[in-house]
Amino acid sequence: MPKESMEKNAKKTANKRVKKAAKKAVKKHPGAVIAIVVILVVLIAVGAVLYLKVDKVHDAVNELIGINAAKEDQGLSGGEPKTSSDLPKATTYGDNDLSFHFLELGNKYTGDCTYIKAGDVDILIDAGSRQNSADAIASYVDQYCTDGTLEFVIATHAHQDHIAGFTNTSGRAGIFKRYGCGIIIDNVKMREKDETEVYKKYLAARDQEVADGAKYYTALECCNKTNGAQKTYELGEGMSMTILYHDYYQQDTEDYNDFSVCVLFNHGENYYLLTGDLEEKGEASLVANNTLPEVQLFKAGHHGSYTASSDALLSVIKPKIVCVCCCAGSVEYTKDKNDHTFPAQEFIDRVAPYTTRVYVTTLGIVEYNSAGNKYEDKGYTSMNGNITVLSSGGEVTVTCSNNDTLLKDTEWFAENRKRPSAWAS
Repeated sequence: MPKESMEKNAKKTANKRVKKAAKKAVKKHPGAVIAIVVILVVLIAVGAVLYLKVDKVHDAVNELIGINAAKEDQGLSGGEPKTSSDLPKATTYGDNDLSFHFLELGNKYTGDCTYIKAGDVDILIDAGSRQNSADAIASYVDQYCTDGTLEFVIATHAHQDHIAGFTNTSGRAGIFKRYGCGIIIDNVKMREKDETEVYKKYLAARDQEVADGAKYYTALECCNKTNGAQKTYELGEGMSMTILYHDYYQQDTEDYNDFSVCVLFNHGENYYLLTGDLEEKGEASLVANNTLPEVQLFKAGHHGSYTASSDALLSVIKPKIVCVCCCAGSVEYTKDKNDHTFPAQEFIDRVAPYTTRVYVTTLGIVEYNSAGNKYEDKGYTSMNGNITVLSSGGEVTVTCSNNDTLLKDTEWFAENRKRPSAWAS
């Protein structure tokens, strides 16, 4: 008889003997048996807790101590996050699929975080908006990144709303600490007089990840293919990621947004462009230094600001889908709810001739404070929610966790923006 069959038979025999012995014990000593059962239940419960994976226990601890972390470091934490525990079941992607996930960040602040799944390659671009966003980001990414390793991490520039989630506080681990990283690419330059606490914490967390084995390159090293860096990284069959050159990798500027790392993805005949917070001057340099294709997807420059997504860039890339990472209408960066809040009227007017397919992650809850004579951010809710753009088999589709309503068809748009002639119907 095979060994496996012998083991099964032995288990069955043992189970029968146990059942017989149990019946006798119950008849002879009913009180003692009840006590034993209670003890066993307690022991099983304790054992189940101990059996939990370390990372799950860590997440639970983070959830408990997050309140204290938010109180002790508001500049980084920004209050309690809304985690992604209620996310729908993760989609299963094929080995040749390329998907872009524009994430909600768990608070009322505008920021960027894009997770990209290219076959079995996991990529993260930016981790804003506050340190507590690391919880919402990890909750989402863990659905797809099952080995705990991000093959590529890109930090576009040094502003808090793009790098805070990478950092650590005493009460919460950042993205670098939660995941192993293969290659880190950034362009986080900042003058000493402008250095912020979150910037210093980012450098410390990044350098620790490098000490733990990650490779680190600047965007310029990638473009020049120096020190082992590559300009184009092959991600799988027919899939690649290219770091695009612009002058502000080498030139100084007063606007740190123009330092942004720009990335072009290719999947078969389709292209996808992400430019961080690159502004008008940076976009002009990007166009001048590269032969840019028309793209299926463009992540709106600088959260849909009036200072980015210029005609010079849009007229070349002619995007078919535009995703905006922001809290629509938030007055975080302005005093008046219609004074260039994201996504700005100017951005909408410029992008309208090319597409109606504009999606926005989050909606800010804004209220007027009559006593203070000003508008205030009071919270947030989902607009489209987490936005996923999937490139599969030559087809490109968009699905959103909250709804698939186009920006032009939302109540917020009707109340706060003017409809461009290109969106007349």
